[in-house]
Amino acid sequence: QVQLVESGGGLAQPGGSLRLSCAASGTTILHQLITWHRQVPGKPREWVGSSPENSATFVAGSVNGRFSLSRDNAKNTVYLQMNSLKLEDTAVYYCYLPRSNIWGQGTQVTVSS
Repeated sequence: QVQLVESGGGLAQPGGSLRLSCAASGTTILHQLITWHRQVPGKPREWVGSSPENSATFVAGSVNGRFSLSRDNAKNTVYLQMNSLKLEDTAVYYCYLPRSNIWGQGTQVTVSS
């Protein structure tokens, strides 16, 4: 059974950093695209970034220059490094495996002073 488990969320101050992890099981991420999304209650889920099977990654304009993606294929894990956090980054963050149409359970990120 394919599963994604996010971790690393929590409370951060504006300007702070967090690193989210998305650990896959039941499949290998080695040749797969994984994406990150976030959602605020009452709003649609928003794409944050993509980690394709090759080295290039992509992030949304709203987080460009602050967020970055990386992966450790040996650990079957994709990371979302979030720096210079802003209040508006507060959301539940999800990772997604398009090939299997599997979402993780989400991890809450709260940015507050």
